[in-house]
Amino acid sequence: MQVKIENQKLAQSINLLYNLSLKGKQSRHRTKFINALREKYQEFAQDERELLKEHCNLDENGEPKTIENGTKWDVKDLDAFTTAKNELFEEERVFDGGDAQEMLKTVKEVLLNCDKEFAGAEAEIYDYLCDQFEKGDDEE
Repeated sequence: MQVKIENQKLAQSINLLYNLSLKGKQSRHRTKFINALREKYQEFAQDERELLKEHCNLDENGEPKTIENGTKWDVKDLDAFTTAKNELFEEERVFDGGDAQEMLKTVKEVLLNCDKEFAGAEAEIYDYLCDQFEKGDDEE
């Protein structure tokens, strides 16, 4: 099984899974998957930081400058930055592999058999995760 999750959905996925009430094996595997998601999220955050350094004017410390009282980045070329940022946010992180198989199957089972009611953004991320896990089976 292979599961792909977009960078922009990593934090929401962590939050949704974190708030599920689980026991035993399901809880352990969920925690392992959350840890894997966090690791990928940290990579994404580092990639985003590098993107900012590449596309923004830098201060004397080599950090991206802000404008308008720190509310916006001082971007050199907004179109190029927007394109690169969208690509980064839509890039998928892949979860697969020998040791992860059982964990992924358990998390899939948890999601597909979840009886918790979701609304709003939480419902959207739940639907997204279910779709990604179902696609993961198709790609085996």
